Amino acid sequence: MARIVDLLAKGPTYSFEFFPPKNETERATLVRTLRDLEPFAPSFVSVTYRGGRESRQPTYDLVTGILRTTTITPMAHLVCVAHSRLELAEILVALRRGGIENLMALGGDQPADPLAGPGELAHAVELVELARAIGGFSIGVAAHPAGHPMSPDLTSDRRFLAEKLELADFGVTQFFFDSREYLALVEDLHALGMTKPVLPGIMPVVNMRSIPRMAEMGAAVPSWAVSRLESAERAGGEEAVRREGIEMACELCRGLLDVGAPGLHFYTLNRSTATREIYSSLGLAGAGDPASDAEGMAGAAQ
Repeated sequence: MARIVDLLAKGPTYSFEFFPPKNETERATLVRTLRDLEPFAPSFVSVTYRGGRESRQPTYDLVTGILRTTTITPMAHLVCVAHSRLELAEILVALRRGGIENLMALGGDQPADPLAGPGELAHAVELVELARAIGGFSIGVAAHPAGHPMSPDLTSDRRFLAEKLELADFGVTQFFFDSREYLALVEDLHALGMTKPVLPGIMPVVNMRSIPRMAEMGAAVPSWAVSRLESAERAGGEEAVRREGIEMACELCRGLLDVGAPGLHFYTLNRSTATREIYSSLGLAGAGDPASDAEGMAGAAQ
């Protein structure tokens, strides 16, 4: 199994993110998505931790299933919230015993369950420290180009991020829509002496309904982008909005690669169409034999 820090050292990486299915409908969607995306030969795929203790087994099952049944490198997400230090250590040990070497260490959003406590670890950097103590992981952390919603200001946010990256191996950003935000993030980190790779996260806007939700997630769609999407909607309805959103994402990706970003990380929402269109437009499709892995990767979600 490849370590993501080693993959990044060899050149740009192109990766996809999935979440564990909660029911048979979501499972069927994920299976189709995995089959569709496998031919693109991603450098790695990440599996989210959907929140609370109930995500523990589904994340483990999906990430170890991908490891066992495909040649794709998987990365498991883990969050601090709603877990004791002992529980987190148990999960980390189980992941290592399952052969997982790549970890995304996150603070996490508080689960909806009011009985779920905040967790014993308050910040992601503490989870990074715990994972280092367990040993054997290549560790990624989250970065927010516009600053974490809970940070008091951008200056302190950048300082905290640099401290996380000092212990981790790489970062992955929240999605954003303007390459200047990413460049400002990287420049601020460099000014703090931090040069570890930070992968830009990409999520296209494919309908107008997603715009308010993206703002709630801490990455508001900028006014110039909303204007482009509204113009597309007036000209051609929902399909025109989707095409314009895909084109904006392609423009963003090209710009990021032109300025030397260490790769691209696609938030798929367990659907493949937009990611496939962007990936193909950028000419990033892998040249390997996709057929056998396609069955295996889809089988990992069964």
